[in-house]
Amino acid sequence: MTAEAMPGVDAFGLTDMGKVRTNNEDHFVIASIRRSLTVHHTSLTDQTPFEEMRSAEARLFVVADGVGGRPGGELASGTAVEDMLEYMAEIAGSFNNHDVEREHEFLDRLEAAVRHAHDRILRELGTGGHGPSTTLTMVILVAPRAYVVHVGDSRAYYLHAGRLRQMTRDQTTGQYMVDLGAWTDAQAARAGASANLTSAVGGSELEPAIGLVDLEPGDVLLLCTDGLTKHVSDEQIAELLGGAGDAEAACRGLVGAALDDGATDNVTVVVARVLA
Repeated sequence: MTAEAMPGVDAFGLTDMGKVRTNNEDHFVIASIRRSLTVHHTSLTDQTPFEEMRSAEARLFVVADGVGGRPGGELASGTAVEDMLEYMAEIAGSFNNHDVEREHEFLDRLEAAVRHAHDRILRELGTGGHGPSTTLTMVILVAPRAYVVHVGDSRAYYLHAGRLRQMTRDQTTGQYMVDLGAWTDAQAARAGASANLTSAVGGSELEPAIGLVDLEPGDVLLLCTDGLTKHVSDEQIAELLGGAGDAEAACRGLVGAALDDGATDNVTVVVARVLA
C-alpha cells in the first residue's frame, strides 16, 4: 500500500513462510478508517468544518501469529484479524475528535475489540482456551498519536531520530522471569520454556496491554511477528528502517534479512512511515 492510497502515511506489509515451516500461520492487515460524511448541498459559505470531517482518518495496522504447535494456528490468526476489522468498522468514528477526558473510553473500546476476537475464537475454534490461539499486535494511528494494543510476543517498534524503541513487551515466560529478576536475559534466551506465551488471543489467559506514543514526521512504525526478531537484531532493524527509501523497501529488506539468517519461522512485517 502506497502513500497515494493513505495520504500522510507510506505503509506496506509483507509475509513469508520462511525456510522451515510448511505453512504460514501469520496474518496482517493495513487499513484506513474514515468517518462517513459527505455534504452534497449547503447554504453555508464556510465549508472548512465539513472538509475536516470528511478528511479525518485513522490508520489501522495489525499483525497476528498463530501459536505454533497447536492445530488451527492459521485459522486463529486469520479469525483474529478478520474480527478486528469487523469490530473496528462498527466503531468507526469514535476515534475522531476524542479529547483527553474521553481518551480512556477509546482505549476501553480497543481492549474490548481484542476481547471480542478472543471470545469469537473460543466460540468457533476451541474450548476452554485449549484450542487454536494467536498473538495480536495492533496500532491505531490517529495522527500524531499511535495507540498500541498487544497480546503475546509479536512486537511494535518505532524509529525516531535514528533510535529504535520497542513499544511492546513480550508476554512470555522468559520475559516474565526477567521482569521478576529471577533470570537474566541470557538465562531466558537459553531456557527451553522461555518462549511459552503467558497471554494469547484464544488462549487460556488473555491480558491485553494498551499503550500510546505521539509520533512526528519522519518517524517509522514497525509491527512484526517473532519470525523477524528471532533472526534480526534491533541494531539491524534500525539500520534497515532508517536506510530504506520507502515502506515497501524496508519490508523487503527486513524479510530478506530474516531469510538470509535461516528464517526458522514465518516472518511478517508491517512498516508505516509518517510523512512530512
